[in-house]
Amino acid sequence: MTRKRRRLTDEERTLWSRVARTTVPLKGKELPEVEPKPLDDMMEDVPLQKPVTRTMPHEARAPAKTRPRAPRRLDAPTQQKLARGRLPIAGRVDLHGLTQDRAHSLLLSVLSRAYKEERRYVLVITGKGSREDSGVLRRTVPQWLSTAPFRALVSGYEEAARHHGGAGALYVRLRRRRS
Repeated sequence: MTRKRRRLTDEERTLWSRVARTTVPLKGKELPEVEPKPLDDMMEDVPLQKPVTRTMPHEARAPAKTRPRAPRRLDAPTQQKLARGRLPIAGRVDLHGLTQDRAHSLLLSVLSRAYKEERRYVLVITGKGSREDSGVLRRTVPQWLSTAPFRALVSGYEEAARHHGGAGALYVRLRRRRS
């Protein structure tokens, strides 16, 4: 079953040509010259904007001290590479049997040291917890990774593969250091 393609009206084609003239073509490509048809009186009042440049002026850049985004989940190819050993796990921290306070401070120190040493991936072992509960650290470590001190270090995390601890461990990807 094929769909019929709707043709652009003259007004839509004219509007599109005006928008297309404000763009910058990709490197190595040329912008096709299209002669726009006369516009309605209403369309003539719309001013043309300058073409957008690829580099932003210094004043328009975001301030240097922007707040880092909250960590995201790791993408599937990265997770598979970590699970299969194709990406090196540069650090490992085991939080079994620690209180939340000690686990928090240990995790922060290990991740900040790994960040300073420009390591990329760390395995955080939280444990699965007992049968009655699902593990306090297992629930709280992902929440910690979204808080201020960790957000500056961590760009993503995901549950580890079964042979690395499965549901009781996390792969943590650290941010790259800015030079």
